[in-house]
Amino acid sequence: MLVPDPKTVRRLLTRYATLRIAQAERHSPVAARELEDITYTLCVMTGTAGIREAVTRADALLAQERTAADGRTTDPDGENGRCLTV
Repeated sequence: MLVPDPKTVRRLLTRYATLRIAQAERHSPVAARELEDITYTLCVMTGTAGIREAVTRADALLAQERTAADGRTTDPDGENGRCLTV
């Protein structure tokens, strides 16, 4: 199974939360459409059918990434175990 990039997931979750707040304060058709797009993308990236499950899985993925990052050590080549590709 493919695992989504944690940076992308974090960015999408942040945007999702921002749009939900904006829509609660004042409805905007443009923001509503973007919220639909973000919701769809999060569901596809996490392999879920609904946004609640997508957010739960995205949070789990980010927690797993943090745990993995905490366990990384410097290797003999002086690298810290992090991928340098973007």
